[in-house]
Amino acid sequence: MRLRALEKQVTRILAGLDVPDPFDVRVFCASVAAARGRDLHLHQLPRAGADGTACGLWLSTDKADHVFYAASTGWLHQQHIILHEVGHILCDHVTPEPEPADVTALLLPDLDPATVARVLRRSSYSAPQEQVAEMIATMLNERAASSTARPLTDSALSNLYDALAEPFLVERRGR
Repeated sequence: MRLRALEKQVTRILAGLDVPDPFDVRVFCASVAAARGRDLHLHQLPRAGADGTACGLWLSTDKADHVFYAASTGWLHQQHIILHEVGHILCDHVTPEPEPADVTALLLPDLDPATVARVLRRSSYSAPQEQVAEMIATMLNERAASSTARPLTDSALSNLYDALAEPFLVERRGR
């Protein structure tokens, strides 16, 4: 998919979303859940990313969405993984693999596989669904970076912010 077309598509998807300022991924997920009328639960994957296992995935049941993310990585990477999976949720993406029962038995052994509507995990970055979800995560992370509270209480910090951060953020926003 061409980059400009992808950016336009994702801009349309994100247009109606309530993005908290300053950004908080859990508050954002709660607003997505409220807008969809479905619970959205975040879960850590303790061994994710090792030996080729997925570092994130989305599991949808008839009542709620579950986003799983790698526990063994930094918070910024965790946030990106979560936002990537939320991107799949926002787009209502589907994939034929893996079988929901297989993933459910591994992640949530007490959950009846019959209640799982879908499971979506990253398969490759070249797939169009993955490109859209990745762009959603990237654009939301850019908004998060630009919404960081400006340190106004200390004049030295404020001056440092003016000198270093603001020119970068303006350039990233294309102004």
